[in-house]
Amino acid sequence: MAKELGKDSMGIQKTMRARDYFSDGIGQLPLNAMSCLIGQLTYFYTQKIGLAAASAATMLIIAKVLDAFSDLLMGKIMDTCHFRDGKCRPWFRIMAIPMAVIMVLLFTIPKGISAGAQNAYVLITNTLASAVVYTAVAIPYGALMAVRTESAEERGKIGIARAIFGYVVGMFIAILLIPVTNALGGDQAAWVEVVVVLAALSFLAMIVLYHGSKENVAVKSSSDENGMPFAKEIGLLFQNKYWVLMLIANLFVNISYGISASGGTYYARYILGNDNIVALLGAAGLIPTFAGFILVGPMAKKFGMAKTCFIGCLIGVAGCFYRVFTPYSLVSCIIGGSMATFATIPIMCLSGALVNNSVEYNEWKFQHRMVGMSNSASSFGAKIGSGIGGSLIGWILGACGFISGGEASVQPAAVNGGIFAFSIYIPMILLAILAVIFRFYDLERIYPKIVAELKERRGAEDRI
Repeated sequence: MAKELGKDSMGIQKTMRARDYFSDGIGQLPLNAMSCLIGQLTYFYTQKIGLAAASAATMLIIAKVLDAFSDLLMGKIMDTCHFRDGKCRPWFRIMAIPMAVIMVLLFTIPKGISAGAQNAYVLITNTLASAVVYTAVAIPYGALMAVRTESAEERGKIGIARAIFGYVVGMFIAILLIPVTNALGGDQAAWVEVVVVLAALSFLAMIVLYHGSKENVAVKSSSDENGMPFAKEIGLLFQNKYWVLMLIANLFVNISYGISASGGTYYARYILGNDNIVALLGAAGLIPTFAGFILVGPMAKKFGMAKTCFIGCLIGVAGCFYRVFTPYSLVSCIIGGSMATFATIPIMCLSGALVNNSVEYNEWKFQHRMVGMSNSASSFGAKIGSGIGGSLIGWILGACGFISGGEASVQPAAVNGGIFAFSIYIPMILLAILAVIFRFYDLERIYPKIVAELKERRGAEDRI
């Protein structure tokens, strides 16, 4: 079957058909649903439950730090455990029900208990959601790309398919969550009703992912998958400059994602005057998003994946810089925000492929693939980044004297400056750093040579 598909532009065998992209891409739906909902928790806790912004942020960052370390454990588990139905696929079946349940529990925090008990509930549920359930799905899902195909071209297409599915649910949450929950009454019960629907859809997506997944790249287990010391694996990864670049890139891009997940709601309410405007901003973001999805494939084919991400970052920096001069303008917010949104699409689509290309570099350079650890340790940076991004909002608002609970008609003047910081200035700095990182990622230049030498090496091992 694989031979019928031919080879990609680098001469590497293809293994993916259209239905494979669909069944793989739908797995991004539950992951993005959970991450986007977690991104809204700061707003939910402060406005609907009445928790102090700084304390909510602290609980969230603790959970994220625990989550990041659980990634490393999950990667080691993946590299040492073997299931009859594959290395990655079994986790999608195992975690389908826990994924749906924990999504609902995040929003069922009791209102009639003490603040200390509420903080404990926030910490426990967020730790279970992020450090256990999300990790047990995200790490195998990220690693799945490496065992589905060796083609960098197909990995790029997988990334695009995943980004499209993820963005659908992301846009639903960004555009409709606030207006829909407001229409249902705007209270905690309204949020729970919407989350139950998302949880049910996530469960179905996990089942489709399990049954539609394939592990096509059959590579003999080596010492890295049969007892290599944890410290040695980490040490080898840090000798892989491409993996290190993507570790740092995932850290910074997820700080940006964490900020944007709930920062826009504060901007709409306190700078533009109406939190329902977040739906307009989300709808306006569809234009650069669709443009990004259309252009990222041709751009990656022409310039390469890393350079495409570099170009996107420069556009995003320009958009943020434009907003600096007219921060209260809705038009400026839409135009500049759209440029920043466009910047994230190539990274969203291609970062997974760039990480998994470093797996082949591991095997070529060190004779160890370390599929699980490569994805989990890189995800470590992503988790820390998203935790910092989400918590920055609460910490900045707390430092500015933000009044929680939604009752305050007027906030302290310093709050506006804080909102500008996490909505404009910090994202601009992060995109500039990311541009530098992608400028130095040149693995694609030697990737065809690496794959060819690995095939020759594996063939020689089979003949022995």
